[in-house]
Amino acid sequence: MIPQETIQQIVSRIDIIEIVNSFVKLRKRGTNYIGLCPFHNEKSPSFTVSPSKEIYKCFGCGRSGNAISFLMEHEKYSYVEALKWLAAKYNVEIQEQETSPEYKLQQQTADSLYIINKFAQQFFSDTLFNSEEGLNVGMSYLKERGFWEETIKKFELGYNPEARDALAKAAIEKQFNKDLLKKAGLVVERETGLQDNYRGRVLFPIHNQSGKVTGFGARLIRKNDKAPKYINTPENEIYVKSKTLYGSWFARQAIDKNDECLLVEGYTDVVSLHQAGIENVVASGGTSLTPDQLRLIKKYTSNLTILYDGDAAGVKAAMRGLDLALEEGLNVQLALLPDNEDPDSYVNKYGAAAFSNFIKENKKDFILFQLEFYLSEAENDTNKKSQVVNTIAESISKINKAEDFTKQEDYIRKTAEILKIDEGGLHNLVNKFLREKFSKEEKKTFQTEKTFQEKGSEIPGVSQPEPETLGLLKDEIYHERSLVRCLLEFGLNEWEDGKKVADYLLNDFMEEDTIEDEMLRKIVANYKTWYEEKLEPTAKSFLYSEDLQMSNAVTNLIEFPYEVSDGWEAKYEMKVPKREDNYKTDIASTLRYLELKKIKKLIGLNAEELAKTLSADRQMLLIQTHSHLKTMEIQLTKEIGMVIMK
Repeated sequence: MIPQETIQQIVSRIDIIEIVNSFVKLRKRGTNYIGLCPFHNEKSPSFTVSPSKEIYKCFGCGRSGNAISFLMEHEKYSYVEALKWLAAKYNVEIQEQETSPEYKLQQQTADSLYIINKFAQQFFSDTLFNSEEGLNVGMSYLKERGFWEETIKKFELGYNPEARDALAKAAIEKQFNKDLLKKAGLVVERETGLQDNYRGRVLFPIHNQSGKVTGFGARLIRKNDKAPKYINTPENEIYVKSKTLYGSWFARQAIDKNDECLLVEGYTDVVSLHQAGIENVVASGGTSLTPDQLRLIKKYTSNLTILYDGDAAGVKAAMRGLDLALEEGLNVQLALLPDNEDPDSYVNKYGAAAFSNFIKENKKDFILFQLEFYLSEAENDTNKKSQVVNTIAESISKINKAEDFTKQEDYIRKTAEILKIDEGGLHNLVNKFLREKFSKEEKKTFQTEKTFQEKGSEIPGVSQPEPETLGLLKDEIYHERSLVRCLLEFGLNEWEDGKKVADYLLNDFMEEDTIEDEMLRKIVANYKTWYEEKLEPTAKSFLYSEDLQMSNAVTNLIEFPYEVSDGWEAKYEMKVPKREDNYKTDIASTLRYLELKKIKKLIGLNAEELAKTLSADRQMLLIQTHSHLKTMEIQLTKEIGMVIMK
C-alpha cells in the first residue's frame, strides 16, 4: 500500500494542465483551458480544464474528474497505477507500507519479471534490426507478411536467433536470476546448461494496461512439423492468459472513441489491422473468452464484435463462452470472414475500406446468429431442433438485467418466429432457466447470509437506502448540494469574528436531517472529522481520495457551468462580483431554503397526526401547531421571494 504521506506528496505536485496536455492539445480561454474531448469524437472543443479547481469537464459527453481520474479513464489505469505514473513523472519516491512477507515476495518477483521481460524485448528487437540473422530471417519474414518497419517498432516485435543460448548468455552476463529467467519462460534448463526457449522465432511482446511487457508469443518461422507454431509465456505472477488480451494497450483509446471492440484470434491479425488504420482491435489468443477478458473489454465499451475465420471450427470457437458476454451486459455481434480468409489476409488483399464495409454489412447479432448456425446443423432432425430451442432459451435467459428487458422480449419474439413455435411457450422456457438460476443464487446467498449471521456480521457490500432519500425532490437536492459546495469551497473563510464558515455550518446547521442525500452526508462527515483534527479540509482534500465515488461526487459539486471572462471588467468598466465575494449571501439564502424544506416536512407530519388523532385537546394543539408552522412558512417564502400555490 502507498502511505498517505506519499499520496499527499504526489497530489501537492500535480499540475492538471500539464498532465492533460500530455494527451490533449489545450489552449487557454479565459481562466480555463479547452480542447477536443479525448473520450468522444467531436469537431468543436467542449472539453474544459480548470487549473484553479483542478478538474476537467466535457460539456459534450459529460465526462468529468481530476488529474488522477483522467489517467484512470484515458489510460485505463487503476488508482494505484495512476499514482505510480504521477510519482514517476514528479520524481516522488514511493516506499510502500509493510505488508505480509508473502505479498512482499510476490511484488518483488513481479517487479523482477517486468525488468527481465523488458530486457528480453530489447534484446529481441535489437537482434531483429541489427544482426545479420535477424535481418535475413526475422525481418524478411515480417516484411513478407506485409509489416512496415514503423509497425514493427510500434509493437516492439523482435527475433530470437537460432543459437542455443544467445539470450541466456546475455541475461546471465547482466546478472539476472536464473530461476526468474525460467519463470519468465525465456529459458529452459538442460544438462548442458540454460538454453533459449524461443530459438529461431519471431517474438510478439504482450503488454498489460500500463504498457509493460508481461510475456511473449513466439512464432515459428522454419518449417518443422514437430515443433508447435506458437509458444506462449507460461503463467506467472505477471502473466495470466485468461486475463490478457493481446493489443489492448495499443487499442484502448480507439475502442473508447469508436465505442466498439473488434476481437480477432491471432497476433498478426491485430498488427495488420492496426497498420491498416483499424485500431480498435484486440486478440484473444485463440482461446474461448473468459469473464476477466470480457470485463477488460467492458472497461472500454459495451459493444463487442467478434471476427473469426469462416470455417466450422472458427464458428464454434467464436461462440464458446459468449453466454458469459451476455451476462456481463455486452452487446455481442459476429462477423465471419469467407473461407480461407482471416482478418490479416483479408485486409492485406482488399484494403481497410473493403474490410470495414464487409464487417459492417455482415456482422450479426449473437443470439440470432447462434440460432441460424445450430438450425443449419440440425437440418430436419427433431431431437437436434429441440436441443436448439433449449440452447437459445438458455442464452436469452442470460440477458437478465432490468435495462435489457426490452431486448430480451425482442429476442423471444424473433426466435419464436424463426423456429415457428408458440411465443408464450418459449417465454415459459426462458423463465424456467431464469428461475433455476435465481434458485441457485438464492441458495448461495442464503448460505452466505447464514455464515455471516453466525459470525455476528452483516453481509458486506449491501446497504439499504434511506426511504426518505428516494423521495427527495430535485430542488431539495439542489439546495443540499449548494450548502455542501459552500462548505467545501468556503469552509475555511471567515463568517464572523473568530468564527469560520465551517464552525457556523457544522455546529449550527448541518444536523443529520438537514442533509438527506447519503453521499452528501458522507462528504460532510469526512469534512467534520478532518476539520476537528485541524487538517483544514478543502475540495482538493476530496478530489484525490481513493474513494472514487466520493471523489466523483465532489468533482460534480464544484463543476464550472460558466466562468466570468477576463475582459468583462475592462469592457464594461465595472466590478463583476464573483462567487467568492458573495459566499455569505449564498449560504444564508441556501439555509433559508433548507429551513423551508424542514418546515414543509413538519407541516406534513403534523397533518398526518391530525388526521389520525381522536382526542379533542390533541386536535386543538395540532391545529395551533399547524397555524404556527404556516406563519413561519409564509414569512420564509417572503424573505426568499417565493410564491406558495394554494
